Amino acid sequence: MILKQYYLGCLAHASYLLGDEASSTAIIVDPQRDIQQYLADAEKFGLQIRHVFLSHFHADFVAGHLELRDRCGATIHLGSRAKAEYAFVAMKDGDTLDFPGLRLQVLETPGHTIESISILVFDLQKDSAKPYAVLTGDTLFIGDVGRPDLRASLGWTANDLGAHLYDSLHSKLLPLPDETLVYPAHGAGSLCGKKLSSDTVSSLGDQRRLNYALQPMTKEEFVRLVTADQPDAPPYFTYDAILNTRERTTLDRNLEQVLHPVDLAEVLRMGDAGAQILDVRDPAEYAKGHLAGSINIGLGGQYATWAGTVLDRAKPIVIIAEPGREQEAALRLGRIGFDHVKGYLQGGMEALASRPDLVWPTERISAPMVAEELASADPPLVLDIRNPREWETKHIDGSVNIPLNHLQERIAEIPRDRRIAVHCAGGYRSSIAVSILHQYGITHLIEMAGGLAAWDAAKLPVVSPA
Repeated sequence: MILKQYYLGCLAHASYLLGDEASSTAIIVDPQRDIQQYLADAEKFGLQIRHVFLSHFHADFVAGHLELRDRCGATIHLGSRAKAEYAFVAMKDGDTLDFPGLRLQVLETPGHTIESISILVFDLQKDSAKPYAVLTGDTLFIGDVGRPDLRASLGWTANDLGAHLYDSLHSKLLPLPDETLVYPAHGAGSLCGKKLSSDTVSSLGDQRRLNYALQPMTKEEFVRLVTADQPDAPPYFTYDAILNTRERTTLDRNLEQVLHPVDLAEVLRMGDAGAQILDVRDPAEYAKGHLAGSINIGLGGQYATWAGTVLDRAKPIVIIAEPGREQEAALRLGRIGFDHVKGYLQGGMEALASRPDLVWPTERISAPMVAEELASADPPLVLDIRNPREWETKHIDGSVNIPLNHLQERIAEIPRDRRIAVHCAGGYRSSIAVSILHQYGITHLIEMAGGLAAWDAAKLPVVSPA
């Protein structure tokens, strides 16, 4: 038996290759949309990818089940309560796939979503009675459980799904042996829960002891606990969950259509017609000079999540990147189903060398310089665009907290008659915020380089709860 985990850090997403060497069969579970790594490893192990499972219809990324079906002829398997446009095998509780050295057994574990399943993995060479591992999708994480509130727009209440989740955990997963390894679909940084560990595997016994949501409590207490204080879900989550049920264009075919160079004149025309100009360079490079009106979401951070949060799915996207990074920018948008890219600026920022009138800098200054400005007779307003939990933990005295994911809807709260000093935790989100403010004509601002981390490093004062 082969079990290999793949971890995609920018989406905090884990996927799996399960292999049975005796039958030369590979099964992929919860694949990302770009499938090359699974194809390469299957070939290396001498396996054929014959099956692909989705533990549920993921909301935070578009899965690669159709890509594996079209490329390898893999059969798609979903939980029995799933409904989809494409052909699939509906797996109900207790159903198995059996191979000479490997058996997979499905547990229906509704809660995060109604169609959620977990997959027991038996290594038949070692023990045919006890599972070696369980792939838990978004039902059970390391340190947390799946949030039950993401399907509200699709007719399920958080309380209903929370009650299902309690039952799934207590009747299906907690009865498994302590030594069973738990392999979830997400880790720390995912918005599919609130306290996910940075560990990507654990034993069920350790989770029984350490996971706050698995401690003894009533169903009512559990539902109250898991529905409280969940982070805001990006607006693209429902879109992706629905897209994962649909027959759609595969990633390779889409990239062939979207990856073509566009000259500056055409980019400007497209921008005037409402296209979103997405600059994916590092925030420090963006600050030195960028095309006026462009939005900065750098490839170095949680690029796809923030693109899905601040960009409009109804408007075309044109990419500005360092030459050679255009494909990465489009591919990572494709991972969340943002297939409406209409090309990239030919030559990147070099195309603007003869048009300095179109290039804007951002005034990016150090934390001590911001502190000096705050002590002046005409101090700027400090705009902290971190999330409320971060702000409550520690913030600059007098700062106003408007989280980045709510900045556009709360833009009227930003004063236009004084200078604004924008910051986040480390300087990534503040660059996105500055580019959004510019689009709304708010240009009398500075950005604090390095964010609150730089402020702390300079030992400047903060307000924090006692």
